[in-house]
Amino acid sequence: MRNQISIVFLLQLLLFSCSGTISTVKKEYTLNTSSKLKSDWRINSKEWILKNDTIIGTGSPSEWGVLESKKKLPKNYEIEFKANMTKESLFEVMLNLEKGNYIRTYLYQIDQNIVIGKGVYDINSNEYGKRGGKSLFSKPIELQNNKWYSVKIKVQNNQLLFSIDNKTSLECSLENKNLSQTGKLGFITNGEVKIIDLKIKTI
Repeated sequence: MRNQISIVFLLQLLLFSCSGTISTVKKEYTLNTSSKLKSDWRINSKEWILKNDTIIGTGSPSEWGVLESKKKLPKNYEIEFKANMTKESLFEVMLNLEKGNYIRTYLYQIDQNIVIGKGVYDINSNEYGKRGGKSLFSKPIELQNNKWYSVKIKVQNNQLLFSIDNKTSLECSLENKNLSQTGKLGFITNGEVKIIDLKIKTI
């Protein structure tokens, strides 16, 4: 009996490790070790590090700091974390990044908005027009440096929900706006951002 349980556990572990997605139905993905950051994400160690359970991203207005997952997000997923923009004005979550296209979900201090948009990303260029993109929906929110915000993103049945502190939220249909429906996850900052309690799960 004990051998059977061990075999089942090993099979589940094998399926998870070989899975093409960043999360599975059976397991919630969390990021809490430097080795996981290096193995699961494409990183520039000068831009992104994991320190004391905090993911720290550093960029600049002319050269954004980008962190990109190696595995795809599931078809239906939920992402939760807390973020603190300690420098500059932009923190962006890249959703369904594939073939240079992605969904922009971001906090923008200059306009004091949260935004959903359609983005492009050229890994080899920081030129204007080759990163970022068009805003589709926005909602006013008071945003400050050195303040923690609870971020929740949910994609289910091609419907996207993006909310901050369970108070300010935006929703849209991926199909109606011709937004990317599959792909990887990424984070962008034009200054410095700290992320804690990152959880990604299939729903």
